[in-house]
Amino acid sequence: MNQNTFLVVMAGGIGSRFWPFSRTHLPKQFHDVMGVGRSMLQLTVDRFKEICPAENVFVVTNRDYMELVQQHLPELPASQILGEPIGRNTAPCIAYASYCIAKRNPKATIIVTPADHAVLHEEEFRTIIRQAIDVAENHDVLLTLGIQPSRPDTGYGYIQYIDEDSKSGLPRGVKKVKTFTEKPNLELARMFVESGDFLWNSGLFVWRADVIIHAFHQYLGDIAEVFDEGISELGTAQEADFIAQAYTRCRNISIDYGVMEKADNVYVLPADFGWSDLGTWDSLHRMGHHDADNNVVDGDALLYDTRECVIKTPSERLVVVQGLDGYIIAEYDNVLLICKRTEEQRVKEFVADVKSKKGTGYN
Repeated sequence: MNQNTFLVVMAGGIGSRFWPFSRTHLPKQFHDVMGVGRSMLQLTVDRFKEICPAENVFVVTNRDYMELVQQHLPELPASQILGEPIGRNTAPCIAYASYCIAKRNPKATIIVTPADHAVLHEEEFRTIIRQAIDVAENHDVLLTLGIQPSRPDTGYGYIQYIDEDSKSGLPRGVKKVKTFTEKPNLELARMFVESGDFLWNSGLFVWRADVIIHAFHQYLGDIAEVFDEGISELGTAQEADFIAQAYTRCRNISIDYGVMEKADNVYVLPADFGWSDLGTWDSLHRMGHHDADNNVVDGDALLYDTRECVIKTPSERLVVVQGLDGYIIAEYDNVLLICKRTEEQRVKEFVADVKSKKGTGYN
């Protein structure tokens, strides 16, 4: 295990598409979404235990969730839980963690991962991550993992690559990125998949600390300036006050838009390890354990003439379902949702309506 390898887990989002399970006071990364007895955050950190020493694991989250992170990861010292005062998307989040790590270890190689992804084939995952670490340690690259698409999914971003292994000087299999495309419509997604040179954007990154900080200086100089000014305060009693002030000066911008789409040293490592970002109920249906009628059930349920459903309900409540085809049945706390799987994109609309008509106690 390499002492220069660090992990940054981004765990600050709310995950509103997973409502009513994911709520403002308890987002999905703190839930046992997969029904395996571990939260998404715990599963994420577990996945890297053979790769990254525990003392090199950092979690970036909203300050409101710092105590939750400590509860889920009691082995993590408070100094390794970085609290953001406000959400500013992924670029400030990654800058904060990268500057902290670079101050501690200038030779660090950093893996950045969201806290709410699922991986079915963990050995294959670790093999790919080790390959990525080796590439990033030895080359001045910004490396991302691209997932081989299995369908024209409109819920993911896409990465187009150039097949020029011999020209890059990088190990075989590492591809030069040509374009990033945000979530496309179905027709475009079909074209991407059929072309054979597009991958799903996993949001997983691997790079050296000095390379990503240089990229911030080059492409997001305003954010770099903020952290350059306060680097002496990171890791001290003044860190929280500095970050509170720093985030008021940081733009709300993603690392993809701010750096990855602009830099000329961006590469992708194609991978296939049973990945999902678990951003929606439909993604849980695809990743979960299916019964004979292709239902995914986490709860105490009796089903009759029911197929293609995802059912996640409290274990202490018996649920009887008859005659449904392709529905989401989800109950958590004080909300029960029953919705067609094909209409799940309306969940954000439901949340907005509930907030305006019923108050904030349900979101």
